[in-house]
Amino acid sequence: MTRRCGMTPRRSLLLMPLIAASLGGCDMLGTTSDAPPAPAKTGKAQPTNDKIAVAEGNSIGTPMAERVAVLGLLNKRNGQTRDIELKPGEAIRFGKVVVRLRACEKTAPWETYPDQGAFVQLLVNERPPGTSEAERWRQVFSGWLFKENPAANVVEHPIYDVWVKSCKMSFPGEEEALEEKSGDAAPAAKARSRAPQTPAPAAPAADEGDGADTTEA
Repeated sequence: MTRRCGMTPRRSLLLMPLIAASLGGCDMLGTTSDAPPAPAKTGKAQPTNDKIAVAEGNSIGTPMAERVAVLGLLNKRNGQTRDIELKPGEAIRFGKVVVRLRACEKTAPWETYPDQGAFVQLLVNERPPGTSEAERWRQVFSGWLFKENPAANVVEHPIYDVWVKSCKMSFPGEEEALEEKSGDAAPAAKARSRAPQTPAPAAPAADEGDGADTTEA
């Protein structure tokens, strides 16, 4: 029986092994007892009721439950690709395939080697290979996938492939930087509005008239 371990940390994504350990990063392939239930509806993200795991003392930035991972899903039979947006603890079904997201991470902006990753589980409703049994839901992949290093962990399935496009989250200080950048033009405009306006032409004209009347008198 094939065993795949999904805890392959890369460079500075140091939180991933800790989170993966709490998620149960290694799964036995080809078993149905480990396969989570598939969503009943197709094409709609649904909660999985999984407990959102966080690496204690190391989680910074956007809380795990509020992050959003963008994943790509490919059907090799018809060449169809989809972009999927999921939050940790959500799953989405497309016919006979289910994609579940357990966590997503990205390196902090001050780190040297940027990368983004997601802990993904892939379920397929299919006949067990080499058997004539009826189709059933099987968990065919469970582990971390990385955007900048896809070869670190690969979804090995003849029909479906999944990869990471991004993990939408922010770190402390990034929100303030964005606000300052977007507000740069506003203070400048206000400063111009408080500047002295061009004097009205009526005031000088009145002074000249008064002077002329005094001379004649």
